[in-house]
Amino acid sequence: MRAFPSDLFAGSRFAVLGLGRNGAAVVSALLAMGAEVQAWDDKSPPGPDDFACGGDAARFIASPLEDLTGFEALILSPGIPHHLPAPHPVALLAQQAGVPILSDAELLYRAVRKAGSLARFASVTGTNGKSTTTALLAHMLEQARVLVAAGGNLGTASLALPLLPDEGVYVIEMSSYMLERLESFHAATACLLNLTPDHLDRHGTMAGYAAAKRHVFDNMTPRDLAVIGVDDPYCRIQAQELIGKGLTVTLISVENPDCIAGISDALKDAPTLPGTHNLQNALIAQAMARHLGLSDEVIADGLRSYPGLPHRQALAATIDGIRFINDSKATNAEAAEKALLCYDRIIWIAGGIAKSGGIEALAPLFSRVARAYLIGRDAPVLRETLDAHGVANECVDTLEAATLASLAAAKALDAPVVLLSPACASFDQFASFEARGTHFVDILSKLSLATDGQQTGSP
Repeated sequence: MRAFPSDLFAGSRFAVLGLGRNGAAVVSALLAMGAEVQAWDDKSPPGPDDFACGGDAARFIASPLEDLTGFEALILSPGIPHHLPAPHPVALLAQQAGVPILSDAELLYRAVRKAGSLARFASVTGTNGKSTTTALLAHMLEQARVLVAAGGNLGTASLALPLLPDEGVYVIEMSSYMLERLESFHAATACLLNLTPDHLDRHGTMAGYAAAKRHVFDNMTPRDLAVIGVDDPYCRIQAQELIGKGLTVTLISVENPDCIAGISDALKDAPTLPGTHNLQNALIAQAMARHLGLSDEVIADGLRSYPGLPHRQALAATIDGIRFINDSKATNAEAAEKALLCYDRIIWIAGGIAKSGGIEALAPLFSRVARAYLIGRDAPVLRETLDAHGVANECVDTLEAATLASLAAAKALDAPVVLLSPACASFDQFASFEARGTHFVDILSKLSLATDGQQTGSP
């Protein structure tokens, strides 16, 4: 791994709108590669020295984007729309000027090829399971001593990743927001895990959402491998379309014994991959890893040694025999369903900003919930659903209150697990689902110390 050449984009001008995690990384990386950059953020306008470093100062302009003539591309942060529900004014300027609107993943691909590297790209998308599959595939490659850089929608922003040599592999988690802004990006292998309604405000319909996801397969050839989870009808349609185009497609179903053969034994020894959903993640990562040259032995070792993701069904603490599970990454009902399926009897902590449909889809699993504690803005909305199904619950507002109440309830109701799987976004009370999960762990750390102190008689 090494840095990209400092003159890679010398003479090129780029516009960047939105300076969050992705946007800030794009500006820093482009300046380091010799480009000229004009950047702006409507909520947190940058200062002239925010990204200047040495000779970069003369190539950075902190100014609103009012004329895009002469720019090579506009890079919008993923959350800024260029089409639905309404295009940002700067996106309209780009479209009128004929300036392409790109994602940072597209820029990474261009930079890698422009630098002369033949490193391969493995792309992971779907509604749920993207982060686990990305991290698992990267772990398998590391176990095989392949130089790998993982990021994108997970962890490190795409353009903040280092330059890999020809034999390296980039494993990129790609959201629909990133995918709809690709142009020349070419994956050696890409997967579509599943499709359920999500981000419809941005894509209009399920057909629009599926079309955005399908961009992950753009520019692939029959020498490449597309891997599709076909346990939902939307993905089955995508699979048939790709097969019809002549691509090489592997179909994965957790209900197909032929798919599961050879991996089930390894998963028995993989404590961080519980549940049927992780069986799908593992099968898809296995297919992609095989295409990238890994042996089944190395893949099995990778499954067994995979450490798991923070905030995705991670054991946060065990207090008085009660296991506290941090699944803060479950920001919608579909994601929370995967966790609920793994436990027979739980105390459930849920709430935040509910997605369309709330938690009604989880009703078949409510029998597993001994009691629920609801937090955040839409706790009353979730309470209505639980009341309608006869599930004991209480709105407690904060995560601290929910955690303390859950310990007492778990003991009283003989529930061995307290599950934080909010089924909601976190932005009403926290900066991110990571911040929510970290706060949960901090609360438990203090609670564990207090409980230990009581048991030992410490003052």
